Amino acid sequence: MRCVVYWLGLIDYRDAYHRQRKLFRERLDGRIPDTLLLLEHPPTITVGKAGKLENILVSREQLAQQGVSLVFIDRGGDVTYHGPGQLVGYPIFDLRGRGRDAHRYIRNLEEAIIRTLNDFSIKSGRDRGHAGVWVEDEEIAAIGLSLSQWITMHGFALNVNTNLAQFSLINPCGFTNRRATPISRLLGREIPMAEVKERLLAHFAEVFHADLAMGTDIPVKGHHERKTPILV
Repeated sequence: MRCVVYWLGLIDYRDAYHRQRKLFRERLDGRIPDTLLLLEHPPTITVGKAGKLENILVSREQLAQQGVSLVFIDRGGDVTYHGPGQLVGYPIFDLRGRGRDAHRYIRNLEEAIIRTLNDFSIKSGRDRGHAGVWVEDEEIAAIGLSLSQWITMHGFALNVNTNLAQFSLINPCGFTNRRATPISRLLGREIPMAEVKERLLAHFAEVFHADLAMGTDIPVKGHHERKTPILV
C-alpha cells in the first residue's frame, strides 16, 4: 500500500494536532492515501483520555516558568512528555484496508521501532500490559493512539537524544517505578536524528508492507509528493 511521509521538523503540538485532524478527514473520505507525519515537538506534556493529573508532579505555573506546554488530548494513555531530540510519528492510516485490527496495528508500530533499535545494537521488547517499547524496565518509545471509523491518529514517540531532566516533571505513562531512557544514554553519545529516521522508515516500510514516498510540501497546503519512493 502507498504511504506519503512528511518531515515537519520542530513543530508546536497543537499545530501538529490540527494538521492531523484535517488529514484524518481527508483520509476518511479517500482523498489522500495513508500518511505518516514525522516531527519533533518543543517541550510539551500531554494528558490522554486515561490521564491522571497527579502524574504531573509540578504546578502549571512551574511548567510555564520552564517553558513546557500542557495539552489535554484525545489519545489513549496517561501522561507523556514530548521534546526536542524525540522522534515523533503520527500515522494517519485507514485500517479498513488493513484488517480492521487495532491490536495488530499497535504491534506493528512496536515492531518497526524494535527493529530500528536493533540496528543500533539496542535490544528492546514489549510489555504485555502496556503499549510501547522497553529496554528492560525503561521505556524508550511511548505509543498512544486514537481510532475513529478505523482511521488512526497520534502514534509513537521514540527517545533519541531526549533531555531526561524533563521527564522528572511527570510519572511517564503513569509509572512511578519506571523511567524513560533515550538512545543517546544507552550508547553514550548523541545520534543524528536523520540516521534514526532513515532506519525507522526502512523498517516501517517492511512491517507495514508500504510503498513510501516523501511529501514535498507541508501537509494541508497541497499534499504534493515525489514520484520516486524514498530509498530505504
